[in-house]
Amino acid sequence: MATDLTVELVAVRHGITAWNLARRYQGQRDIPLLFPDAEAGLLALREALADERFDAIYSSDLNRCQQTLEWIQAAKEGVHVALEPRLRELDFGEYEGKVYDELKDLPHYRAWIDSVGERQIPGGESAAQLRARLEAWLHAVAANAQQSEHRKILAVTHGGVIRELRRRFETLHFWDGSVSQAQGRRWTLTYHTDANGKGDWQCSSSSAVPAQVNATS
Repeated sequence: MATDLTVELVAVRHGITAWNLARRYQGQRDIPLLFPDAEAGLLALREALADERFDAIYSSDLNRCQQTLEWIQAAKEGVHVALEPRLRELDFGEYEGKVYDELKDLPHYRAWIDSVGERQIPGGESAAQLRARLEAWLHAVAANAQQSEHRKILAVTHGGVIRELRRRFETLHFWDGSVSQAQGRRWTLTYHTDANGKGDWQCSSSSAVPAQVNATS
């Protein structure tokens, strides 16, 4: 028998770091938040989520996401926080720690840019590999929601992850899916399981977090 499961997923990007300010490819390097620079964004995010109650919380296991989660105080009493490596940023391999001017003349970097992230980065991942681990995580979210009645979910993650989730749920072009630090998206999602037991997510609404005027798409 076909069944449907509807959840609300809020995915937010970590606060600002020194490498964000320097425009360095950060990837899976475990770079901490930068204070006081990160404080304003984190305060705005904390205020936006202050009255929210989540059934489940997932966080990238990288330090900057765990710091962000602690700062916004979204981990309410009794809500388990799952540290999730599949929510890590794209692995930028040889590009991590570098800025555009250090890479722009390298043929493999130009090819990666021209492919809109689809080519695999030397020593790192391709966009397809990132999507594959996110898809595996989304199926795990569905399974947990079905078993535990999780209907409202928070994920603290990275810009590249949210970009791919926006491409997945909002059918945006690669360049249109970015979000700033300490910001994110809210989706209403339905997980449909057909008569053969195959499941897939569909999105019925999307909006900015913190909420913005005319942000709903």
